[in-house]
Amino acid sequence: MANVLVIFKREFQGYFATPIAYVFMGVFVALAGVFTMYIGGFFIRAQADLAMFFGFHPWLYLFLIPALAMRLWAEERRAGTIELLLTLPVTMTQAVLGKFLAAWLFTAVALALTFPVWITVNYLGDPDNGIIVAGYLGSLLMAGAYLAIGSCISALTRNQVIAFVVSAAVCLLFVLSGYPVVLDVFGAWAPPFLVETVSSFSFLGHFEDIIKGVIDLRDIVYFASLIALWLFLNVLALEVNKAR
Repeated sequence: MANVLVIFKREFQGYFATPIAYVFMGVFVALAGVFTMYIGGFFIRAQADLAMFFGFHPWLYLFLIPALAMRLWAEERRAGTIELLLTLPVTMTQAVLGKFLAAWLFTAVALALTFPVWITVNYLGDPDNGIIVAGYLGSLLMAGAYLAIGSCISALTRNQVIAFVVSAAVCLLFVLSGYPVVLDVFGAWAPPFLVETVSSFSFLGHFEDIIKGVIDLRDIVYFASLIALWLFLNVLALEVNKAR
């Protein structure tokens, strides 16, 4: 864990060494507020909850998280610093974990900065704060899944634009796999168990259960397993590139 912490501190402090961190946080908080209050019709709905606030998160993350993750390894490869990193007395797994945890904590900080929305809904009404806490937990888990995918894709290329586009496309597949339009396509020819399997991979299905206040162990395991799988693939990709 000592080596993981070294990488973690290096990466996390690096975010705040440039204006990128502040731009990312500012954009995320601003878009979350605008989508909730105006596009989501918060005042028109006249309901003391944050259902619309969390409902937009999968779509915000679809663009913002790949933008954050694209530099994790692509920038290291482009600048040639990945060779220096790999000469340090750390394993590939430790390096991947350190970078991922730093990006995840950074995302958690950005998510925490949306607390004025939570305060506003409590000022205007009497929401179920337990459900809101569950929503934040679900949002953070989903962000971790986006980040793990983005980190893995970033390890496959030195071009950040390619890393961004491919990461966003892969994440979009996970989002849309639960949509009726996709399930109807499979339902026209595939057996029911295959349709259910495709649906089970959807971010939305698992996330929507959590933001309703239903903390099901299956949803937690889904996101945790997805994160572990993509981080494993991340390590594998780096090991293959290292062997070349």
